[in-house]
Amino acid sequence: MLRLAADENFDNNIVRGLLRRRPDLDIVRVQDVGLSAADDRAVLEWAAREGRVLLTHDVSTLTEHAYDRVRAGQPLPGVFEVSPDLPIRRAIEDILLLAECSMEGEWEGQVRYLPI
Repeated sequence: MLRLAADENFDNNIVRGLLRRRPDLDIVRVQDVGLSAADDRAVLEWAAREGRVLLTHDVSTLTEHAYDRVRAGQPLPGVFEVSPDLPIRRAIEDILLLAECSMEGEWEGQVRYLPI
């Protein structure tokens, strides 16, 4: 199962819903690991060191920094851009499907958009 991280502005209702459905899901919020107010580059670097796919709603700047990492040959376990307009239930279902059915390293260097 994928290891996930939710960026600081990710909808906490989705995180709570994920954990209700799968209490064993390995997900952390960046603010819970001391990265409150950290910039996108720092969050992406931390996620890479920890081997965590990053969940975000930020399509404006985070995606650009993610692709910068890929172009520079730096690790990027993956980014899932979740539309803020996606209903919470659908977001939970899509994220769980990806977390449960993906192989480790499958999303390396990729940014994917949800809904799937």
